[in-house]
Amino acid sequence: MLFSTKAEYGVRLMVELGRQPNTGPVSLNAIAEAERLPLSYLEHLVAKLRQAGLVTSTRGAHGGYSLAYPAEEITMVEVVEALEGQIAPMECFHETPEGKVLCSHEADSDRACATKLLWTRVQSGVTKALAGTTLAELVEFSRPAAERATNKTAVGSAA
Repeated sequence: MLFSTKAEYGVRLMVELGRQPNTGPVSLNAIAEAERLPLSYLEHLVAKLRQAGLVTSTRGAHGGYSLAYPAEEITMVEVVEALEGQIAPMECFHETPEGKVLCSHEADSDRACATKLLWTRVQSGVTKALAGTTLAELVEFSRPAAERATNKTAVGSAA
């Protein structure tokens, strides 16, 4: 299963926002430069993230974007679904708002789709992995190894 650059760049945008000290909004231009991503594409992605309630925007000379809530509370399933839409491993695979999985091939005959169980498990596994990963984890993982080791030592000695 491949995700598009929407998911990749959008997650990188969110990680960059999560790296920022809580000193106010960050310009999209600064994020584009830090991540070496096209500004025009990020503008499109941040609009989707804002619409999903994951980021907030501030207008003006010192405006920009910030996380709508703490990185520990943002899961990757929220981010990816805001950018990509429903996670579906196959084109024929559709999930209803109630969470029921439908397969367009089932309408072709009176039998259940032969591969529905497999794709349901794949979708469930991907969703669980994304739901179990927070933005805070990705921010921490993205720090240089020496800095991560220092943070672990500091946390361990504080206990």
